[in-house]
Amino acid sequence: MIMSASLSEIAKECGVKNFLVSYTDLFGTMRAKLVPARAIDKMARDGAGFAGFATWLDMTPAMPDLFAVPDPASLIQLPWKRDVAWLAADLYMDGKPVEQAPRGVLKSLTGKLGELGYEMRAGVECEFFLLAPDGTRIADGADNQTKSCYDQLALMRRYDVITEISEAMEELGWNPYQSDHEDANGQFEMNWEYDEALKTADRHAFFKYMVKSLAEKHGMRATFMPKPFAALTGSGCHSHVSLWRGEDNAFEDEKGELGVSELGYRFLGGLMAHADALCALTNPTINSYKRLSAPRTVSGATWAPASVTYTGNNRTHMIRIPEGGRFEFRLADGSANPYLLQAAILVAGLDGLKTNRHPGERSDFDMYAEPHKCNGAKRLPQNLLDALRLFESSPVVKEGLGEAFVTSYAKMKHQEWQDFTRHLTDWEREQTLDC
Repeated sequence: MIMSASLSEIAKECGVKNFLVSYTDLFGTMRAKLVPARAIDKMARDGAGFAGFATWLDMTPAMPDLFAVPDPASLIQLPWKRDVAWLAADLYMDGKPVEQAPRGVLKSLTGKLGELGYEMRAGVECEFFLLAPDGTRIADGADNQTKSCYDQLALMRRYDVITEISEAMEELGWNPYQSDHEDANGQFEMNWEYDEALKTADRHAFFKYMVKSLAEKHGMRATFMPKPFAALTGSGCHSHVSLWRGEDNAFEDEKGELGVSELGYRFLGGLMAHADALCALTNPTINSYKRLSAPRTVSGATWAPASVTYTGNNRTHMIRIPEGGRFEFRLADGSANPYLLQAAILVAGLDGLKTNRHPGERSDFDMYAEPHKCNGAKRLPQNLLDALRLFESSPVVKEGLGEAFVTSYAKMKHQEWQDFTRHLTDWEREQTLDC
């Protein structure tokens, strides 16, 4: 689509009747207003108005209107409902950018990286479950193998919904290249080509909406919840990362260890130094820590890290270097806010570049079978409260993400933790009723 044209002109050309002007709040929930095509140019100029307190943002009912100003470059025409187009928006209040807005936080960091002459490119591996409509069980009752990963029969029983999502990505120009049944029963993963970090985050946000919408169309419920079933492998959201200067991959060096440049190792060193403090963003829910600290699943492995370690082509560590020029950050889970996931990686990496950090010794052993060999590596937080305390106390996090964002995010997440602690569970009754 020609971005030099106005959105109303694009609407006429493409048959769009309505636009979803959309943003994600601090908890990653997608919010939107439906705007008729005849009114979209005014919204593009002035923004669509929201009451910020009514969403998961650190605001009060007394605050002025929150305006979501759509970014025309993010425009996506819904392949399954072509008279609607989606637009990612940036948030403003009183004419100023909202400092706690996730997309704005990421844009600020990509701007800082740009001042150094680099662009971060990222690709995400989104895992999700297809459930029955009530969400209590997987949708496919025949999907019951102990090792169900790559199960061809189970994949093909979900052919209609998986291919509709894949064909939608193809139509949108995302260049999808594979889809598979993942390690858990009822779990799938779909991959598309990596791109600049903000574009990937926009697509990631839309992907989650698209998967849920098309699953509903096919009589199912899709969830990106990290650990919906105690005995099954949880849903991760691995991110593949590289820095580029123009069309040159700055992480690639044929002479470097494992084909990674000194710059790449400095960036990696930042992630190793700050991963535990950034868990509050990459693993943002109560449920997230049931994936990170999970016992062995029925398939034989959790595929989730427990310590801050890195390696070569070995999937048992937090960071994997599968080939020269990139690394795979395996910490994040499906509940991560798409914008804050990339922001977390970038704020740590920028600090690594600034301080010339080195990631330390590489670990080439099987972390699941021989965890005692990790030589005192930091453990990842075991619950959201511990993660929040590390997040709040990190000077690098506060400086890089902005104190206003850190304060607002931590405040909202502490409220979530307090809501959880007030919840009475059946386990408590079973264990302490007769004490």
